[in-house]
Amino acid sequence: MLASRPPPVHAHNLPRQFSARLGYHAGAMTSGPKTSRPKHAEPRPAPRLYLVTPPVADAQAFSTPLAAALAAGDVAAVLLRLAEGDERTLINRAKTLVPVVQEKNAALLIGGHADLVARAGADGAHLVGLAEFTAALAQLKPERIAGVGGLVTRHDAMVAAEAGADYMMFGEPAGGDRPSFQAVEERVAWWAEVFEAPCVAYAGSIEEVTPLVQAGADFIALGDWLWCDPQEIAATVARAAESLRLPESAA
Repeated sequence: MLASRPPPVHAHNLPRQFSARLGYHAGAMTSGPKTSRPKHAEPRPAPRLYLVTPPVADAQAFSTPLAAALAAGDVAAVLLRLAEGDERTLINRAKTLVPVVQEKNAALLIGGHADLVARAGADGAHLVGLAEFTAALAQLKPERIAGVGGLVTRHDAMVAAEAGADYMMFGEPAGGDRPSFQAVEERVAWWAEVFEAPCVAYAGSIEEVTPLVQAGADFIALGDWLWCDPQEIAATVARAAESLRLPESAA
């Protein structure tokens, strides 16, 4: 039987625990790092969606397609990528979109900029690479989410999990390049088989969603390609949500 969605979490009731927001491994991040999956794990929860925005310069304008995407499927989190700007501009952009996301009981994570998270009222940050993640930990933990991607090796992923990463993302583009889908699928399957920390798999297209779910991803990230056609955003999210369904044997 598929895991039910978590109860609503209202912004004023936070501190915002990743497990409470995203409905996975409740309590696992509050009692110290846990890297290996238990031998007798509970049935796998249904995967959920994780949206990655394009670099946002006009937050007010972007709030409309973002709201449409959030309404179309079970979205656990939104990674807000901010276009370049001064500190006050970046904070104001994030503040505009935080309520749009949190009112749908999803978490808003800022790409990088861990120092802005608290002032913007965001739930946490997504860091790229082990060095950036390690440097940001003190600013985020224990109150906020510290997720990490851009991990080149398996060893880096294990080090990040041991340090307290709330999730690992595999497959996100770096500098315009993305690992082969086969490599992403293999890394996700390895992580899901062995480790307890949640795994976010970056899907490069709608066709990649189902294979990544089958590989064991806990969350599926939809990136830039989702936002290309404003008229298709809601339909694409709905289609991706349909693709999250686990086979009966995995429920």
